[in-house]
Amino acid sequence: MTETKLSQILELREKSIGELQGKYAELFPGQQTPSNNKVYLWRKIAYRLQELEYGGISVEAQNKIQQLIQQFDPINNKTLRPDDALKERPKKTKLSRDKRLPIPGTVIIKEYKGIKLEVKILESGFEFRSKVYKSLTAIAKEITGAHWNGYLFFNL
Repeated sequence: MTETKLSQILELREKSIGELQGKYAELFPGQQTPSNNKVYLWRKIAYRLQELEYGGISVEAQNKIQQLIQQFDPINNKTLRPDDALKERPKKTKLSRDKRLPIPGTVIIKEYKGIKLEVKILESGFEFRSKVYKSLTAIAKEITGAHWNGYLFFNL
């Protein structure tokens, strides 16, 4: 880049937003200023000055970009979800156990308000005071009388 273009671009950094908007209107005739952000305008103007001096992206490069967009579609991750996969989605299988839970048979011990609480992990549920519950949240509510996330209450 010639010293004059570089100095011209660096001088733009010191200008006010109003001055940058005026320069933008001069370089992009007929377009409305896209932003009031000083850094954004400075970058757009700097790019345009270089583009006018040295030329823009070649037609060959633009074609390659379009080809890559068609192939990889970065917005929708089309490579991860081809059209055929969208038509027939396999049904989600429900996992039988939450990964945060210890193996069945484990006893969770917690002290709450000076009382020692013991909850046994079952294959499908939890045992507390000889009663089976579906969730740790139900046990936490039984103990505290308020809604608690069971995993948080039992520090899992």
